[in-house]
Amino acid sequence: MARILCIDYGGKRTGIAVTDPLQIIATGLTTVESKTLIPFLKDYFARETVELILIGEPKNWDDTATHATPLVENCIKNLQRNFPGMPIKKVDERYTSKMAKDAMLEMGMKKKDRRNKAFVDEIAAAIMLQEYLRSL
Repeated sequence: MARILCIDYGGKRTGIAVTDPLQIIATGLTTVESKTLIPFLKDYFARETVELILIGEPKNWDDTATHATPLVENCIKNLQRNFPGMPIKKVDERYTSKMAKDAMLEMGMKKKDRRNKAFVDEIAAAIMLQEYLRSL
């Protein structure tokens, strides 16, 4: 089987998580600068088989768009242009940053490490991916 990749896209950083090839476990992969996302994915897809990209869709409590929604929409267009055969699915990203921070606290990470937003983005992507897997 192929992996599923999840993106927590942001203006500066993008957290990335993937499943194992059997699509059982979601694991944080890395955080990259958003401007390097496409080159990173091209390299990753050359080494690994991925069948689906999930991307976090930012929404307000009332399901309206947030200030980050246009950034994510542009990212989706860029992904579609660069990977035309790859299915892309939006997933709800509400609460994931808070859940990531809570998970970091539960894991016993030091305060200095919990302040590292790159870790938060990567863990948030893993949480979105794990939630997707649970919904299947």
